[in-house]
Amino acid sequence: MTHVQQAVEDDVAELVRLRASLFETLGDDFFNSSSADDDWRDSLAAVLKEQVTADAVRILVVHGDHGLAACGIGTIEQRLPGPHLRNGRIGHVIGVVTDQAYRRRGHSRAIMQGLLDWFRERGVARVDLYASPDGEPLYRALGFADHPDPSLYWRP
Repeated sequence: MTHVQQAVEDDVAELVRLRASLFETLGDDFFNSSSADDDWRDSLAAVLKEQVTADAVRILVVHGDHGLAACGIGTIEQRLPGPHLRNGRIGHVIGVVTDQAYRRRGHSRAIMQGLLDWFRERGVARVDLYASPDGEPLYRALGFADHPDPSLYWRP
């Protein structure tokens, strides 16, 4: 049985390692810019140290024999309410990732269940995520569907 727990500050280095492995898996220049250096890892560590105890963030982990086996991050954002978003509270699932050595053991599913329970407890009206091809079947099995809004982005 998978034991999911909330991350603590001592988990930050491992969280950075797992997120870096996620970006390597996703590939392409958007996630692994050839002009990027490793400064983003230091920035990520600093932000994670702040957010490990933040009310609007939940970082869940599964410990392995040597470091973290898996992790997942949920955030809650307050937007303006509307007919499609009754209270304006949107949850985001960010970077559910399992170390290669621990895959196919139910860790990602257990982390997702923990995050979805947390979102429900906080009255979130909708949860968004971006799915990798490997993760999409899990998310669809948990009830996620195609988003009706088109997605665009801009980089200054």
